[in-house]
Amino acid sequence: MKRFFGWLFIIVSLTLLVGPFLVPVPELEDTIPASELADADSRFVDVEGISVHYKRDGDAAPEFLLLHGFGASTFTWREVMDDFSALGQTVAYDRTAFGLTGRPLDFQGENPYGMQAQVKQAVGLMDTLDMERVVLVGNSAGGSTAASVALARPERVRALVLVSPAIALGSARMNWLQPLMHTPQMDHLGPWLARRISSSGGDLMQRAWHDPSLLTPAIIEGYRLPLKAKDWDRALWEFSRAPRTDAHSRGTTADRLEELADIPTLVITGDDDRVVPMSVSRSVAGKIPGSRYVELPACGHVPQEECPAAFFAEVRAFLSDNDLLVSPAPAEPMITVETMEEAG
Repeated sequence: MKRFFGWLFIIVSLTLLVGPFLVPVPELEDTIPASELADADSRFVDVEGISVHYKRDGDAAPEFLLLHGFGASTFTWREVMDDFSALGQTVAYDRTAFGLTGRPLDFQGENPYGMQAQVKQAVGLMDTLDMERVVLVGNSAGGSTAASVALARPERVRALVLVSPAIALGSARMNWLQPLMHTPQMDHLGPWLARRISSSGGDLMQRAWHDPSLLTPAIIEGYRLPLKAKDWDRALWEFSRAPRTDAHSRGTTADRLEELADIPTLVITGDDDRVVPMSVSRSVAGKIPGSRYVELPACGHVPQEECPAAFFAEVRAFLSDNDLLVSPAPAEPMITVETMEEAG
């Protein structure tokens, strides 16, 4: 029996150690540099050594910085970009690992896909584009990043709009998986696992919308476009195993939400969010003193796409109630001969 279990242990160990390398992971075909997928209004700028893809419209204050969620890109803001830019300068950008932003692979030191680097990227972009204080608008995982930016650099944030924020979910991550995800075996399998999003991503989009029938072929293609970018699979794998917290942090973002008390905050979600349950968004709002919480009827995880008019009406009301909308200065009265004579 000892010999039997000894051989069994050896076989199982070899299977776990060698088996992953037997799974073929060929290079992706038909991918091209991300810059070749750019739109006419796309812009690129170097931030922290990474080429960041962004779109900008509008001018003056207030300034808005829009952060998309997991698997999304600037495309997710297409329905409300004009609304925001009508109020002030608006910038939407692709976070590292998504959209058309650069995908570093041979990096040393700080992981460019981790939360600490994501915060530096947002602030670095603000510095590069001369955006002094912004209203941060973040959807899903972008909401978590937006809240982390506000915690790290509160002096740069005028207000927060957290759209179906995936904040509390991140704190439940199992840290014990981290060593496993950095083994040679997982290094080999990682890109193959990341590619599963190309087949499962459709299911996620279906769950993200209250009414999936509104998902047109053009919307689906808009989400899938970045999957044509070179190394998207390897970058997504690096993002998946990147650290979500700062080693020197006083806790996770979810643990520190009460520190956002001095920043006007709106938490808004659809009442049929099947990706980040309403209970999570409600909990996030409850932990931020003074925040406003809104549930949009007959709407899902991406209200800025599915219910843009109702979504922006709530955002505008929030900004107005917090005196964050800048009214045009009254025009100077025209001086005429008649007015001079009336003045004596």
